Amino acid sequence: MVLVIDSQIAGISGDMLLSALVDLGADKSKIIKAIKIAEDELSGSTIKNINFGKIKKNGIQATELNLDIHEKTHERQGIEIQKCIERSLEKIKLSDKAKSFAISSITVLMKAESKIHGSPLSSIHFHEVSSIDTVIDIVGTAVALDDLKLFDDEIVTTPVAVGGGNLTFSHGTTSNPASAILEIFRDSNIAISGGQVKDELTTPTGASLLTSLTKTCLDYYPKMKIKSIGYGAGNKNFNGFSNVLKIVHGEKSKEFQHDTVKVLETNVDDVSGEILGNMIEKIMDAGAKDVTISSAITKKGRPTNLVSVICDSKSMNQIIELLVSETGTLGVRVRSSERFTVPRSIEKISIGIHGSTFDIQCKISYDGAVIKNFKVESDDIKIISNSISQSFKKTEELVRIAVKQKLGLK
Repeated sequence: MVLVIDSQIAGISGDMLLSALVDLGADKSKIIKAIKIAEDELSGSTIKNINFGKIKKNGIQATELNLDIHEKTHERQGIEIQKCIERSLEKIKLSDKAKSFAISSITVLMKAESKIHGSPLSSIHFHEVSSIDTVIDIVGTAVALDDLKLFDDEIVTTPVAVGGGNLTFSHGTTSNPASAILEIFRDSNIAISGGQVKDELTTPTGASLLTSLTKTCLDYYPKMKIKSIGYGAGNKNFNGFSNVLKIVHGEKSKEFQHDTVKVLETNVDDVSGEILGNMIEKIMDAGAKDVTISSAITKKGRPTNLVSVICDSKSMNQIIELLVSETGTLGVRVRSSERFTVPRSIEKISIGIHGSTFDIQCKISYDGAVIKNFKVESDDIKIISNSISQSFKKTEELVRIAVKQKLGLK
């Protein structure tokens, strides 16, 4: 099963995610009971009323969190919110995955504030997220995900709309997205976009929840059979679109995995084979998934080499720099490409050949839970070949026989 968190239009906040999970079917009485436990662990905060109701946002019916709270303070140390969540989790019956998610969410939030202000975690202060709202969002979402048993599913997100314009908050006026949002999404593999309004669409709590749930960001939905849909309403109203977070739960195709990769291309016509060979090694070491060099003819009948690299967004900039520095090219074309791949895993296997034991890396592909095929890392075959003084071809045959025996294949 797969859960898609669709935040590409209205962004994400903690209450929107929690409400969407309730709309998806999470037990709201169980969530409210857990939140009441958390309330007792945070002094100075009183929940006068909490419930989930239905509301229409630009024609879309969604669930919203109705909350009436009284706060005696508008500033708390981050560690106080963290301790409240930790104590609450000890009293609430949750899975280890749910507890880990909740701790991760508040930790991500605290680390972002620590990085921005240059202060240790133990001394940072929360302003906008000092309210019990933050505790409600994190604890409530952990309970909802656990109740729906979603921690056992694959979770992916679309690119996240963050809005634009300026924001005024405790530290004055800043451009949107604020520094906390940028810090939380930094190095997360989750892409952000401005969105359609000059307003805040994604909150720090929403961002920390999302980055603690998934590292997979897709431009398009994976191939799936839809089972249920949840809509979580935000507090604001906008013209032109519904301020609603959409989450979609379904059965993912067992045949292929789906992701989005970057394809980098450049033409070089004055580079030797030695340079290109060295470049391939450097690019693969930088995280490329594959490199292809093919011969072609360009304008005026000039022979050229087309260098094509497949990589992810995280390694793209470093690889572009390598392409420019190693080949002297004046430009690199970049495009996003959907990719469907057979499910696979890379496993370390110990095999015995000629009385010696060798550890090898083996890429194993699956059809459902059944092993479909496998491929042994060529560098490992080279090492074994040299060790047993056999040709690469003969060694590969021996290795495949040993791996089949190890995996129980015919």
